[in-house]
Amino acid sequence: MPVRLKKLIGTVLLVALVIIYALLATTIAIVHLSQSSTWVHLLYFLVTGVLWVLPAMFIIWWMAQPPRPKRR
Repeated sequence: MPVRLKKLIGTVLLVALVIIYALLATTIAIVHLSQSSTWVHLLYFLVTGVLWVLPAMFIIWWMAQPPRPKRR
């Protein structure tokens, strides 16, 4: 796959990941944590704020891989 196409796909995936993850994490917080204490909110948002990095790292790693040599 050409490098430019791979980077375009990776960029679209990263933007979609951030938007979907933020909406999902916020919806879960609103539905399940509405009556929780401040410390539970803090812990939840600390964990979910860092957790999105794992799939993002995989996407960035995939984008940075050099193209495979073509077989003959």
